Amino acid sequence: MTLLVLTKKFPFPLKDGESLAIHGLTKSLSELGCEVSLLAMNTSKHFYESKELPPEMAHYREVRTVSINNDFSPIDAVSNLIRGTSYHISRFHQESYHEALSRWLLEKSFDIVQLETLYLAPYVNTIRRLSNAQIVMRSHNVEHEIWERCCENIAFAPKRWYLQHITRQLRDFERSQLNQYDLHLPITQRDKKNFERLGGRGHMQVLPIGLETSCGSPTYESYRRSPDLHFIGSLDWLPNLEGLNWFLNEVWPEIHRRCPEVKFHIAGRNMPHSIRQLQMKQVVIHGEVDSSCKFVSSHTISIVPLLSGGGMRAKILEAMSLGRVVITTTVGLEGIKARNRRDLFIADTPEQFVAVVEECVARGRKLEAVGRSAYGAFHRRYDRRVLARKLLQTYEKLLRTEYAELD
Repeated sequence: MTLLVLTKKFPFPLKDGESLAIHGLTKSLSELGCEVSLLAMNTSKHFYESKELPPEMAHYREVRTVSINNDFSPIDAVSNLIRGTSYHISRFHQESYHEALSRWLLEKSFDIVQLETLYLAPYVNTIRRLSNAQIVMRSHNVEHEIWERCCENIAFAPKRWYLQHITRQLRDFERSQLNQYDLHLPITQRDKKNFERLGGRGHMQVLPIGLETSCGSPTYESYRRSPDLHFIGSLDWLPNLEGLNWFLNEVWPEIHRRCPEVKFHIAGRNMPHSIRQLQMKQVVIHGEVDSSCKFVSSHTISIVPLLSGGGMRAKILEAMSLGRVVITTTVGLEGIKARNRRDLFIADTPEQFVAVVEECVARGRKLEAVGRSAYGAFHRRYDRRVLARKLLQTYEKLLRTEYAELD
């Protein structure tokens, strides 16, 4: 089986949820005998500069990239506002990518073209015109829902109005595309129901994120000392930055007052100046770290304070795979099957976060049991190989056009 995967960014380094999700699935499909190729946008926002592919991408038969300037442009934003088209989408709708895709489709016949996120939907017509491949959309989120939640937390009225307006345009585009795919892969059951509510009538199958546990087996040495907290995430993704700022301003001062010995370690890509220069007691700013594995393993408690966003949080799964204790919100846990107070902790208010951290500190070495339970839950449900085998079976049915057998 031959697959061409389209991505809106170069999926390396493996330091954000989108890259981890793409890597885990494509590597697993390759190991199962599929020939997987990649056409990636190499965007100005996430530009990857290297003459050679990293060893982690050796599972691709071929990788091609297209340089894309997707910097924010006030002129383009106003133009899209006037035309009534989605500025979220237009930043990734580029003629150079159409041309690269067209050349490849004319050179080679693919069985499946897999689109990673809604932002590749503008290329469906090009694929239909030049290929007989089955088109699969892998939705990492209900995209417009992320922005709707972000709008709710913006106090500045003009900015809120503008984001609400372009979010409605994004919702309209997402809805218009729902029945254009041969197979739609939502990442959670909740997202699947939302797509159906929006009018999706095509073939859908829930495909959770499957991660490669490249960090090795968990180590539990950190549980032998007083626990500390950590946050890691791409800070150019608005929900991450929004949640971190909320935690620092609304939660951390009270945690520090009640547990003055506890430290909070912060790491992340594209860290804004406001975080890099932060001066708060017992808060340690690391910037971008070389190894997320080492960083996460070094600290006992992973804080994921998401107030908005959607889909599944790969960083929660990564922390669970490393036997860490996760404290997250109900929003952060969406799509992940884990038991509150057994596999992790849920907290939605500052008071709840403070209470959970106090409880974790009081548990001492007994907190290790939660970390071990998290590790077990991850391997039962989110191992990349198990999920890829199920998807491959679906792809085989899709190619035989046995749609009636699809879940």
